[in-house]
Amino acid sequence: MTDRRPPTVGRLAPSPTGGLHLGHARTFLVAWLAARAEGGRVVLRVEDLDRSRVRDEAVRGSVDDLRWLGLDWDEGPDVGGPHAPYVQSGRTASFQAALDRLKALERVYPCTCTRAEIARAASAPHADDEGPSYPGTCAGRSAADAGALAGRPFAWRFRVGTGGVGWDDLFQGPLAGDPAAVGGDFLVAREGAGSAYQLAVVVDDAAMGVTQVVRGLDLVPSTPRQILLYRALGHVPPTFGHVPLVIGPDGRRLAKRDGSIKLAALREAGVDPRRLVGWLAGSLGLADAPEPVRPADLIGRFSPDRVPAGSFTVTPDDVDALIAGRTPRDGP
Repeated sequence: MTDRRPPTVGRLAPSPTGGLHLGHARTFLVAWLAARAEGGRVVLRVEDLDRSRVRDEAVRGSVDDLRWLGLDWDEGPDVGGPHAPYVQSGRTASFQAALDRLKALERVYPCTCTRAEIARAASAPHADDEGPSYPGTCAGRSAADAGALAGRPFAWRFRVGTGGVGWDDLFQGPLAGDPAAVGGDFLVAREGAGSAYQLAVVVDDAAMGVTQVVRGLDLVPSTPRQILLYRALGHVPPTFGHVPLVIGPDGRRLAKRDGSIKLAALREAGVDPRRLVGWLAGSLGLADAPEPVRPADLIGRFSPDRVPAGSFTVTPDDVDALIAGRTPRDGP
């Protein structure tokens, strides 16, 4: 019996709102290895929808950082491919077409609520990152009601319905989330301002044939919403894998504002990328002891079940060791 599974297509999707840091490096390394270990292809896509925060130099810098690490891709803004363009801001027509389809299916409705109004109306407790759950104030509207809102700012919300959404995560095992209970009906576009992240990423991954999405554990809440969008648009959802985060000594995830842990700073300091990759490989259970390696050297060692379940802590001493030409936590 032949294997009818589609070939694996993974993706790297940096957002150029600042330089990539060590946390990004670890997650992108895992994403690349997860695809290459299955003989799969890799797509590079630049997610630059948030134009107010995008830095043009960061677009080029993201590509340079990933190349410096030793990662490569089969399609992308610098190499081309059959699914161009590979920069999200150039794909707005596709997002609009998907939104129009959701309107025709009555899966979205126009919402005029402000954030302050939603916060006042919400009664359920919520996680800080998620914000208050949308109480459904405008859910009685149909898509056609947008015509009567001329001159009023509004957004398009997706109807999540009821019930949980589950998936078998590559690294976390069986997971499930209930979008109705966490966030409620969510934004997919703002009238006159274009698509929101949740819709854009689903449309792009489906169009580019992505079958495997590997990203940070902080994006788990987005996965049930995106699975609902895949289903509504008639697409098969990819396999999802969420990698535990890299955190600082204070227990908080690394941020782009932390300049010392940015890959560009390490490049400029003359750090050997093979030493960095070897250190990250040790943190991923792919090496018994840190040793300088290239990502390609790790393909045969990679398995999702080897990735530790806990977060990985990076300290200033680790960064200093890399800059000094030593492997962190491996002595002077």
